[in-house]
Amino acid sequence: MDVSLLIGSPEDLDVTALLAIADGRRVELEDGLLQAIAAGRQRALDTLNADEPVYGVNTGMGAASEIRLDNAAHLIQQDNLMLARAVGSAPWLDRCECRAAVAARLRSFLNGEAGVSPGLCVRLTEILNRDLQPAIPRGRLGAAGEIIPLAHLGGALTGSGEFLGADGAVPAPGALEGAGLEPFRLGPKEGVALIEGVPVTTALAILRVRAARSVAEQTVAVLAAGLALIGANREPFEADVARSNPELGVVLGAVRRLVGTDPHPRSLQAPLSFRIAGPAVAHLLRSIDALERAVDRALDGVTDSPAFLGGRFVGTAGFDGFDLAASLDGLRLSLIHCAEASAARLHRLLDERVTGLPRQLSGRPGLHGGMVAVHKRAVGVTHALVGAARPVSIGVSETSLGQEDVQSFSVEAAVACGDAIDAVRDVLACELLAVNQAIHLIPGAPSAWGAELQALLAAVGGLLPEGTADRPFGREVAKLSGLLATGWAEGLLVAFPSNPGE
Repeated sequence: MDVSLLIGSPEDLDVTALLAIADGRRVELEDGLLQAIAAGRQRALDTLNADEPVYGVNTGMGAASEIRLDNAAHLIQQDNLMLARAVGSAPWLDRCECRAAVAARLRSFLNGEAGVSPGLCVRLTEILNRDLQPAIPRGRLGAAGEIIPLAHLGGALTGSGEFLGADGAVPAPGALEGAGLEPFRLGPKEGVALIEGVPVTTALAILRVRAARSVAEQTVAVLAAGLALIGANREPFEADVARSNPELGVVLGAVRRLVGTDPHPRSLQAPLSFRIAGPAVAHLLRSIDALERAVDRALDGVTDSPAFLGGRFVGTAGFDGFDLAASLDGLRLSLIHCAEASAARLHRLLDERVTGLPRQLSGRPGLHGGMVAVHKRAVGVTHALVGAARPVSIGVSETSLGQEDVQSFSVEAAVACGDAIDAVRDVLACELLAVNQAIHLIPGAPSAWGAELQALLAAVGGLLPEGTADRPFGREVAKLSGLLATGWAEGLLVAFPSNPGE
């Protein structure tokens, strides 16, 4: 039986815990933490009773923030905030993404700055532990902050939204009833707290970091196999090359561990796509690290607005996700560069002048086409990546009658980064298929290679048919993409520090 994560402080709900929850782990808030949240909630309510204007609590939102709400409106305002802002629709976040977003929303409530009740925090844990999936949109979100996706999350809690079931989105009341819950009635400040901050982007960024690190490891493994196949000169991978570059040192060390030395390389210089792969992966690691730092700032910083700080409510711009969005864009560009290099290496693997093997890696040239169309697929995927390479985090437009005249599009940046990761895996799968094809054309390979690389390639070969005859290779690319998505070559770069140089 799965043991729940016990959360006794906001810091307990860290990146590791958020990933575990995203993958299905249950979560429980300790009594001491709930008591601290309750005490903070009471202080916030006492401040609200002073009858000072507090944005989104006893005033309108956005351009209507100058309008003070009367008592009748005040009572229904927080639930009402979820209605007109829920303008999203399918496609929705998937289960893992949704669980991560709910957990990140919970994390932002635990320090007391949002001023929410223990009951709302517990309700979020109930949503997770009953495996309910709020229908949260993953696109068309042109607003400052995350008010649109978070309004959908809030609506699912309060009964106006939807949850995802086997047949798609279903109304929240029925889904809640089926899980033994009633719609949650929001108290003062809780509605505006639900739709502020950047928990969706933070959650998606955490997932992108994990996936991108896996892509980095897989790129190194596929590169190493290609280096062995073409008999590449190992000089660009020597330890001295990585002076003052710790990320490159880890990458080159992993390559050397996998392929060792070759006293008789086929040529003085391997094609550039092989030689620059080390620096490309090193930069990918630096981009991952930059995003990790942005995630830390989002988890620990002030993202609520108004935030309850020093005994008063303070308006902030913490809901602006540009830090995360720009870091996600940077990671996406690093991934695209790795995809371009992979497609180029694949092309070189089809060249008999580089490998000494039959052209196009065909067992019977003329009769069989070999990997020629597989390379074309990689080119097509890479072309689409490059065509979509414009940074998502730029391109502001005025909304809310000019009150919101800048957007960060941070959720969109996270979605685009995730799409790029899927595409890079597709290109790597094409290169990996060619490596497997080449192995069948070399007598004895890969028995002369290192044991770690042999084991990795054996897992690949075990998924694919024997021989080099033509067949519908798209099915095999799909299988290998699935293998990569499950973590093939995981742990290859475990020596890489999370904060190089510290």
